[in-house]
Amino acid sequence: MKVNNVELVISAVKPEQYPDEGLPEFALAGRSNVGKSSFINKMINRKSMARTSSKPGKTQTLNFYKIEEALYFVDVPGYGFARVSKREREAWGQMIETYITSREQLNGVLLIIDLRHPPTKDDVMMYDFLKHYEIPCLVIATKADKIPRGKWDKHKKVVKDTLDLVKGDEIIVFSSETGEGKDKVWGILNNWGR
Repeated sequence: MKVNNVELVISAVKPEQYPDEGLPEFALAGRSNVGKSSFINKMINRKSMARTSSKPGKTQTLNFYKIEEALYFVDVPGYGFARVSKREREAWGQMIETYITSREQLNGVLLIIDLRHPPTKDDVMMYDFLKHYEIPCLVIATKADKIPRGKWDKHKKVVKDTLDLVKGDEIIVFSSETGEGKDKVWGILNNWGR
């Protein structure tokens, strides 16, 4: 998809704040610092629409990015090592769960993981959660440019085995540096949105 128009419509914390146009939505889930913002920026051809941060846990709301008046990317708070209180983390968890389990416009979740490392316990938990609620999931393995291309398949297999990937779910190798995987992701999202 060629992207010219993008806007951050709202940073929401509760359902009554969600946009109500009925456009298809794709949530981006992943641990803090996995490269969700870089992924969004690469997908929409922007340098800093989604704020990248060296401090994990920067996203604390559901950020709705409207793309080409056609769909939304919804960036959800990262899980994992964000330096926030347990109570705050529980509140985020509740907010994410409410959104993912009750949002009719949600067409699927992009689970962003780091190709260089095996998925974490949190990644596995998130994947299992999505499978439990029968939510379509696409695994995006980022930071591919940090690994020699010849080793991608080996790393993909580790991801697949660790997550115990269900038949039909795909892993896309992605790089925010080179754009590797970008067209493939758009292709899948366009089909999901039908």
